Amino acid sequence: MDKHARQFAIKEIISSKTVASQGELRHELKKRGFTVTQATLSRDLKELGVARVSTGESMKYVLQPTAEAQILRPLVGAQVMAINANESMIVVKTLPGSASVVGEFLDTLGNADIIGTIAGDNTLLVIPQSQKKTHHVLEFLKVKLIEEQ
Repeated sequence: MDKHARQFAIKEIISSKTVASQGELRHELKKRGFTVTQATLSRDLKELGVARVSTGESMKYVLQPTAEAQILRPLVGAQVMAINANESMIVVKTLPGSASVVGEFLDTLGNADIIGTIAGDNTLLVIPQSQKKTHHVLEFLKVKLIEEQ
């Protein structure tokens, strides 16, 4: 299996579950058919911009927003007109033609509490992992799209 597929698997694992150590990550990769050395895994984590951060109770690996995402944040936020939610879904209203750009930006942030986004022309549907996560995702969106402008 090639490097690209392995790094995609690393991003998918880190985005979908809490991984506290390289040993845990190597175990998860092995379950997916990737056998890697510690040196290769360290190199992959560095190339992907993965950081190990404290959650208050433990440590976990997280994907860092790319430099491009940092540059785009104020521009993307300016496209957002409103954010509304019910118990299970969040709708982001944007300027005409901007919903897909905002959705792509959110996808690059790699929030594990977001299953995915679906974009129309000026409306973006953000689907949280569960109803329990809706409020958390709503607050995340407000910070990333509105408050950091």
